Amino acid sequence: MKSLADQMAIYAAYHQDARNKATHFIGVPIIVLSLFIPLAWLRVEFGGVAISAAMLFAAVVVLYYLVLDVPMGFAMAVIFAALLWVGDRIAALGAAHAWAWFAALFIGGWLLQLVGHVYEGRRPALADNLFQIFVAPIFLVAEAFFALGYKPRLREAVQRRAMEMRATA
Repeated sequence: MKSLADQMAIYAAYHQDARNKATHFIGVPIIVLSLFIPLAWLRVEFGGVAISAAMLFAAVVVLYYLVLDVPMGFAMAVIFAALLWVGDRIAALGAAHAWAWFAALFIGGWLLQLVGHVYEGRRPALADNLFQIFVAPIFLVAEAFFALGYKPRLREAVQRRAMEMRATA
């Protein structure tokens, strides 16, 4: 498995424009939320506790993030918990309302990101590697950490590698 710095550098090479990053700060969580809505309907009971496919998916992804970086993984756990809660509330509105929310959030989130890539002048990272979809959320958390002054060595390593990749592209 590639290191966090390596994975983020690939993603960062496609995300240098501040306007692109801003659209992603809104679009990525909206898309994650949209996916949690239909996944909330798929449930199983374990000892009287309902476990949804959204919860299982989030748990696997958060575990992956924790392997990459513990503090950022915990931040992602908090964010995903909030998105799971909202997604569950939307799913409880009934199929018609929930599917409408899903469509609006999913399409709106992707449109925001595509607008961001117009500013960037580069296609999305997932066009070259679909796995970048999983890097996007932790990349945004890392950007927030960087803005707060945390993890300066990681920031420098990611930026250096991203600029090298952009120069050779």
